[in-house]
Amino acid sequence: MIILSVGMPRAGSGWYYNLTNDLALAAGYRDGREIRKRYHLQSILTEVNCNIGALTSRRLLMVLVPSLLGNNFVIKAHAGPTPMALRLIRAGQLRPAYIYRDPRDAMLSAYENGQRALEKGRPNAFSHLTDFDAALDFILEYVRISQAWMNVKNALHTCYERLVSDYDAESARIEAFLGLDRGDREIQAVLEKYRPESARGDQKGMHFSTGKSGRFRLKYSPEQQRVLAERLGTYLTDMGYEI
Repeated sequence: MIILSVGMPRAGSGWYYNLTNDLALAAGYRDGREIRKRYHLQSILTEVNCNIGALTSRRLLMVLVPSLLGNNFVIKAHAGPTPMALRLIRAGQLRPAYIYRDPRDAMLSAYENGQRALEKGRPNAFSHLTDFDAALDFILEYVRISQAWMNVKNALHTCYERLVSDYDAESARIEAFLGLDRGDREIQAVLEKYRPESARGDQKGMHFSTGKSGRFRLKYSPEQQRVLAERLGTYLTDMGYEI
């Protein structure tokens, strides 16, 4: 079985993946990084966090091979569900866990992250977001992806803000999704390791920068916030965010 840890960019998806992966490892799953190396999947799984990228039929069939050979492991993605992915989900061979965030904060975080990378002379995947309009177009695509994952009934849906504010309850949902024993000492050690209030800025696997909710209200002008309300209003309402 493959656990697909998938999320909106800048929604704690790295933290979510590492928490899910380490819980799975404590329960006897194989490490996705080991699977990547053993089955020569370097061309489709990134070295960091085993991100599969697009959920194409070719990529999914390649990672399905080690799963069919008896390996249970976790991989990561940001992409939306495809017909092949949905087919594997219905068959129980792919189990998605999706994390989302207020897209206004995710948009701001992506823009700031890209600009910091440019200032350091190391452009990254967000560095092309040079202004408000570019960042908005970027996040609108991931809002569409989020809506698609929220329609997948067999997926675990996790709200970033709730995972931060009520970590015990939300991490318990991840444990239940993985079928784990909450009383196990190794499981408890993993849960403590990824507890948000104890995270340091340099802690491996946490991927925190600022991570605070509602920062967009301080950074965006009233006019920009009005545009966001117009363009994202339906999604924000459906997901329980205040406009």
